[in-house]
Amino acid sequence: MHRVSVVIPAYNEGDHITPVLDRILEAVTLPCEILVVVDDENDNTVGAVARASVKSTHVRCVVNTYGRGPANAIRFGIDAATAPVAVVTMADGCDDPFQIDELTRLVERGVVVAAASRYARTGQQVGGPWIKSSLSRLAGLSLHYFARVGTRDATNSFKAYSTDFVKAVGIESDRGFEIGIEMVAKARRHRLPVAEIPTIWLDRAFGESNFRLKAWLPRYLKWYFYAYGPRLELANATSLPHSSTEQEGIGSS
Repeated sequence: MHRVSVVIPAYNEGDHITPVLDRILEAVTLPCEILVVVDDENDNTVGAVARASVKSTHVRCVVNTYGRGPANAIRFGIDAATAPVAVVTMADGCDDPFQIDELTRLVERGVVVAAASRYARTGQQVGGPWIKSSLSRLAGLSLHYFARVGTRDATNSFKAYSTDFVKAVGIESDRGFEIGIEMVAKARRHRLPVAEIPTIWLDRAFGESNFRLKAWLPRYLKWYFYAYGPRLELANATSLPHSSTEQEGIGSS
């Protein structure tokens, strides 16, 4: 049985995704599946994933039927996951695949979201647009200190999720990469535990980013302010950890 489903939203990555898949296969030691999610069967990522699947049965490509865009691809991938833990990572190679095991084990220990944090102590972001990184850092640190969300990096997409938690609270994001902050905000509102580990994020060395700050900023702000709302009760979620009055990030020092 798989212990982790690695979900990778991809859009016309072509052969650039091959070394990313190779590194994940090298790094992950837990029983896993790797789901590369595309919006269209004609996406040029499909052929590269097909060749990778010949080398490893852990890899497969799935076509998103929920609608175009990264949010729908991630939502589709998590729904298609067969493991109790889903780790979302990007197709551009920015994330450290050697941390997938550690993030998975944090969820197995009882947190509902485990975040790879660029802004935790010893974490780092190398490269990337200055304004994007500055806004992300400001949002992450203010949510950590004032809303006590359990991570300093709520906006990073590189996270592990309890699939039971995702099913219980649902995903409302439908366009951008704001699912990460949505899930952290919902965990906080339900007083469920969130943890973080420090990570070093490296800007992509190939291709072009699909991140569109101006278009997606209002969606991030929606979930940013949502995190400050009052506690909510979560019905029919007996398999999740008991809600606590406060939560602190594990491994956040």
